[in-house]
Amino acid sequence: MLRVRAVARQSWRGFKSFPPAAVEVKNEPILGFTEGSAERKELLKALDGLKGKTEEIPCVVGDEHVWTNDIRYQLSPFNHSHKVAKFCYADKPLIDRAILASVAARKEWDLTPVQDRAQVLFKAADVLSGPKRAEVIAKTMIGQGKTVIQAEIDAAAELIDFFRFNAKHAVELEKQQPLDAEGSSNTMLYRGLEGFVAAVAPFNFTAIGGNLAGTPALMGNVVLWKPSDAAMSASYVVYKVLRDCGLPPDIIQFLPADGPVFGDAVTASEHLAAVNFTGSVPTFKRLWKQVAQNVDSYRVFPRLAGECGGKNFHFVHKSAHVESVVKGTIRSAFEYGGQKCSACSRMYAPDSLWPQIKDQLLDIHRQLKVGDPVEDFSTFFSAVIDDKSFARIKKWLDLAKTSSSLKVIAGGNYDDSKGYFVEPTIIQTTDPRHPIMNEEIFGPVLAVYVYPENDYRQVLQMIDSTSPYALTGAVFAQDNQVIGEAAAALRNAAGNYYVNDKSTGSVVAQQPFGGARASGTNDKPGGPHYVLRWTSPQVVKRTHVPLTAWSYSYMG
Repeated sequence: MLRVRAVARQSWRGFKSFPPAAVEVKNEPILGFTEGSAERKELLKALDGLKGKTEEIPCVVGDEHVWTNDIRYQLSPFNHSHKVAKFCYADKPLIDRAILASVAARKEWDLTPVQDRAQVLFKAADVLSGPKRAEVIAKTMIGQGKTVIQAEIDAAAELIDFFRFNAKHAVELEKQQPLDAEGSSNTMLYRGLEGFVAAVAPFNFTAIGGNLAGTPALMGNVVLWKPSDAAMSASYVVYKVLRDCGLPPDIIQFLPADGPVFGDAVTASEHLAAVNFTGSVPTFKRLWKQVAQNVDSYRVFPRLAGECGGKNFHFVHKSAHVESVVKGTIRSAFEYGGQKCSACSRMYAPDSLWPQIKDQLLDIHRQLKVGDPVEDFSTFFSAVIDDKSFARIKKWLDLAKTSSSLKVIAGGNYDDSKGYFVEPTIIQTTDPRHPIMNEEIFGPVLAVYVYPENDYRQVLQMIDSTSPYALTGAVFAQDNQVIGEAAAALRNAAGNYYVNDKSTGSVVAQQPFGGARASGTNDKPGGPHYVLRWTSPQVVKRTHVPLTAWSYSYMG
């Protein structure tokens, strides 16, 4: 036990910002990056230092940097001739080695006081808020194609919030104790899970990768982190910050890997304790099936936490504020090219308001700039993430141009000669059950169905039953009766539900995020209960009065 604690505490000397439980943790302010601001100057310097550079990123097991023969490259989405990072895939022997090293380190880390483990995340949050902010934002912009504000919201503010709030929740969790009774006392111990956690991260949020790996580690677990190929550079920054801030070796192993190879290896291990996943439904289902098939071989029943995307809706009632509808929909559907799990991809508009909504949508659409987010800060969104995404979206746009029930009213073009660029596209459909209204596209494509305004109750039922997903959704109405009706009809249609606001933009500690149905297990990262998911509580009863009789009074 002494070795792990000594390593950790040595890095924490002089650190004074660990808050007592009574100190309030607040959301990280979002910086503006306006012309001439200090943060903009720092960011431009960081971006300039990355131009044309290829970072080398190894697998990391313990303190050892390992290179395999399976070399891969992370490409910049908006300039795919730029190799942002060179990395390698971990093979099965390396993954197995990482599992054994993690399990060997688990006991000491689990016994480390939660206040000490929390200290790592508090300090990491401070470092990301200060000296590493420009670097992680710059690498998110170049590697994942985010604009400056989208990278700031994600790689800085949200990640910092995850670390600070989860650390606060972890410390406060120890206060939740059972009742004592006369002659005895009861204690709840919040142990880590017995085994290792496999964290499988997506490309679209640097913060999600940090949370998927960092929060289980905070709670005393050991983690195998598989970062996304398309978020490698920014993810490596986060990993190194955690290590520099006192995370001991072998607690989080950094393992880029082929998805099926990683999935097969972790689900085949008897030591699997949990899977923490964000990604596609087919991949999560594959992992779930593998766990079920191997359940007899595990030491524990593995926990499966997954967030799998959505087909998110904006429902517009005739009483809605049109300008709010239009501007909220533009942001929700097209920010980051629609590559948010929460992005609006289907809208239901009443025929009485549709002419106004359409005109205003088209007016803003003409002003949207798609391009290089590094060279031109006026870019609204950039290229989609890779060639696979581009090809998938292209198929939908080609279908829309030939289908009798679909009409492209804005956009529809694409070009992958330099980057994977897709125009923001608005498609009107006469068929509310068309696949474009129920299948996830994950791109800058908005489908609109115009309904007779008095049929809104039927439309609400349609929204609830059309898509298998239930992640986010928004209702725009000024009529309170309709707002109430919609809330009842759509009670199970979204895990994050908005009234007169867009379906994107959840904030840690304000709107804990997640959905059910095909959208996942709705574990609500960003909320106080998320940390409990990564513990295996033990109740200890201590009796202070000797037992002096074996019989009961009624027996007399």
